[in-house]
Amino acid sequence: MEGSEDAGVYKLTEETALVQTLDFFTPVVDDPYTFGQVAAANSLSDVYAMGGKPITAMNIICFPINSMDISILQETLRGGLDKIREADVLLVGGHSVEDTELKYGLSVTGIVHPERVLLNHGAQEGDSLILTKPLGTGIINTATKGKLASDELIEQSVACMTQLNKKAAELLDGYNDIHACTDVTGFGLLGHACEMIERSDWGMVINSHSVPILPGVRGFAETGIMPGGLHRNKDYRVNMVTQKSGCPDWLFDVFFDPQTSGGLLISLPSTDAEHLLKEMKEGGLHDAAIIGEVSHRVKGKISVM
Repeated sequence: MEGSEDAGVYKLTEETALVQTLDFFTPVVDDPYTFGQVAAANSLSDVYAMGGKPITAMNIICFPINSMDISILQETLRGGLDKIREADVLLVGGHSVEDTELKYGLSVTGIVHPERVLLNHGAQEGDSLILTKPLGTGIINTATKGKLASDELIEQSVACMTQLNKKAAELLDGYNDIHACTDVTGFGLLGHACEMIERSDWGMVINSHSVPILPGVRGFAETGIMPGGLHRNKDYRVNMVTQKSGCPDWLFDVFFDPQTSGGLLISLPSTDAEHLLKEMKEGGLHDAAIIGEVSHRVKGKISVM
């Protein structure tokens, strides 16, 4: 594939293409088992975003053997393995190196029909936009590092980050007119949305109050407790975005919050969107929501209402 897609795709036959991706990072939570789950879910997500089915994975781990107990390594790998098994994926190996800090993730291989590959661009006029998970994990992770987040809020954020995008991807397979799809991760909602309309004849209108947000995020955002990546995302993309009076400043900032293992952002005809959303709700994706539409009225821009 060409362009800034979520994963690489290599056509093997007329019926089968490989989807390949790799991702790893430093801990975003204190518990090593949970960190392993989050990192594995995040790595698998890019295959789901391309419309693929992940089939094999390999561990990538960096570990400070002289300064951390080996049990941390074991628990991280156990968390990753449990999430890999939940995804019905086979762990086929991996590689470890000694490093000054812990890092973990996966190299994932999936399969997809060459004509069913989903790209992160190609949204069409009149499409509705569905987001499958709430925003705010970056802000909550920052608050957690500062010992400011409650146990309940941390638990909700972890549940969001460890949730696979498997169910959402399986439901998408029943629709033939998915025009664009991506997972919302490090660039934030608006950063990834900008990729969908870059160099196109359309723009987007996002209803800010329809976007699902994790509870507790507003208080942190209003007091400036935000990750540095949020400001970098905003500086890079704000020229493509118009903030309308209906969207408060704190919420506008949240839309640039870098997510870990975020949900899918899907652009599809409005006639299908309501039906897909109903299926998602029935399938347990209770936070999924229609958050806006693709429109020619704001060509090359995103208007946040």
